[in-house]
Amino acid sequence: MDVMIQAVSFTADRSLKDFVTEKVQKLSIFFDGIVSCEVYLKVDRKAAANNKVSEIKINIPGKELFAKKQCDSFEEATDLVTDALRRQLMKYKEKTLA
Repeated sequence: MDVMIQAVSFTADRSLKDFVTEKVQKLSIFFDGIVSCEVYLKVDRKAAANNKVSEIKINIPGKELFAKKQCDSFEEATDLVTDALRRQLMKYKEKTLA
């Protein structure tokens, strides 16, 4: 699976990129047909709380799944968004096998 990470309006450090890549790679456990994944990390309002946004778009054959979460840290937002995508993948897998 190809994982592309884009940090919008800031520079993401290596540990954040590694964390996000690891979380996204774990999604292939639930559905092995994932072609690619695009991750967008954004800072919404610099001075406000809950300003870290993580958006993930997953490309699978014939469909595109998307989730977006906003939290105090990128790690927390990424955890929540990968959980949402895991549920979407499980639902998609159940529909295609039924």
